[in-house]
Amino acid sequence: MTDRPDPMARLSGNPLVAANELLAFVVEMMAFGILAWAGYEWADGGFPGVLLGAALLAGAITLWGLFAAPRARFQAGAAAVLAVKAVVLLGSAAALFSVGSTAFAVVYTVVVVLNTAVLETFRRRS
Repeated sequence: MTDRPDPMARLSGNPLVAANELLAFVVEMMAFGILAWAGYEWADGGFPGVLLGAALLAGAITLWGLFAAPRARFQAGAAAVLAVKAVVLLGSAAALFSVGSTAFAVVYTVVVVLNTAVLETFRRRS
């Protein structure tokens, strides 16, 4: 048994919080896809691109699962969790810039920053 709060418990009261949590999940999944795609592009495609894309994807998922996921393996403090989120989410935004998707990268970065700010605001209240 753990004494961790149920992540779903805070969703039951406010539909806007639930919508923002859903957006966070979508942004996280996009980050993983972006990193895999960027790795493929950085290696100019082919087998090396698949390997680099898979390595970036595996690294990001591992980092996220260990420290930032709702049921993370290690209980890190809020600052450490935010640092991991910054590395993965803003790293994927930087990857978008690097492969030439500037407009998408700007929109994605704004969504990441606003979504994370709202999430952290509601988490501190509960």
